[in-house]
Amino acid sequence: MFIDHAKIYLKGGDGGNGCVAFRREKYVPLGGPYGGDGGRGGNVIFVADEGMSTLMDFQYRKHFKADRGVHGIGKNQHGAWGENLVVKVPVGTIVLDDDTNEVIADFTAAGQEAIIARGGRGGKGNSRFANATHKAPSMAENGEPGEEKWIRLELKLLADVGLVGFPNAGKSTFISRVSAARPKIADYAFTTLVPNLGVVLTRNKESFVIADIPGLIEGAHEGVGLGHEFLRHIERNKVLLFILDTAQVDSRDVMEDFIILRSELEFFNPELLKRPYLIVANKLDVPDAHDKFKALQEKYGDLVCGISAVSGQGVDELVEKTYDLLQSIPPEEHIGEARVIRHFEQDIPFVIDIIDGIYQVSGKRIENLLNMTNFDQDENLQKFQRTVARMGLDEALKAKGIQEGDTVRIKDMEFDYSE
Repeated sequence: MFIDHAKIYLKGGDGGNGCVAFRREKYVPLGGPYGGDGGRGGNVIFVADEGMSTLMDFQYRKHFKADRGVHGIGKNQHGAWGENLVVKVPVGTIVLDDDTNEVIADFTAAGQEAIIARGGRGGKGNSRFANATHKAPSMAENGEPGEEKWIRLELKLLADVGLVGFPNAGKSTFISRVSAARPKIADYAFTTLVPNLGVVLTRNKESFVIADIPGLIEGAHEGVGLGHEFLRHIERNKVLLFILDTAQVDSRDVMEDFIILRSELEFFNPELLKRPYLIVANKLDVPDAHDKFKALQEKYGDLVCGISAVSGQGVDELVEKTYDLLQSIPPEEHIGEARVIRHFEQDIPFVIDIIDGIYQVSGKRIENLLNMTNFDQDENLQKFQRTVARMGLDEALKAKGIQEGDTVRIKDMEFDYSE
């Protein structure tokens, strides 16, 4: 089954907790702190795999979580890092943050990889906090929680050439003629419901990939006839072949068809009109088709190629002309989304919102600090208070008008404000 979009949940592994321990050995007086650090949590890494052609696997598994780091132990033994979780996706997959709609990664070649959800840092053991004035600290950090998010996957087929046309124009017959692809072929509209890929060989045994895009209809850019589902795959193609039914077997006007197809592409993405293209006048095996073929040639000149996908007339010439057009495109030109491998959000320490009289403090940095603090240890509580003071939380709360005794909430922790 061909699936080209999915929504999944990712979570990087949590970091392991640091350890509080002291060296207690015979003949080693005042051994000092001896607790090891926790290991870093595993990352969720996506890798582009050329052997995959659909997102079907993500229809059955929606949650992906990397391993957490191992806790530190005594004798300064650090915990092992959590194992990374490697997830394979098809080449042509775009990863978007479901909350912000921003592109996290765009996989355009086999073997590309990107960290999509990072594992949390391991917590420091108490030996990390020893210094000249505090030689026996009894505090350690909890591990940092791994990054978690909902993401959307969109697959846009990577093909050199895309076939664009109305239903029943002969696209599937054409791709079955020039490649080993065998899409369903019948004499009714919307026979093709999913894109099909085929590899085409020229006379000189050069090859290129061609995509049979399901038929478009007027209003496709607004989603009519599943237009958005089909149009997304055209965005990756370097060359477009407009397949037109010059026999007009469905009582359509071939001249008007080409104008409508171009308009639908423009409404969906104006950049598509800049792609090199050829006009393919199909069904020349029908006698009445020749007049329309001549009319297309008079208007569009050398851009028009006449073929019969059924009999093979003109097909070899079209293949060679398409390959020459592909060769004229600079190889460094990238077709599709901007190549964004990682998007880093701006690091804001915290944000304060007043909700029902409660001062709600949120933000990645302060929430991570909360998660990594073990409040059962007095020294950790003091460290937490010093750190939020350096962040400027006190001044920010006062600027918001907080009064003695008002409630402050950070994630699930609430406390009464005091000077």
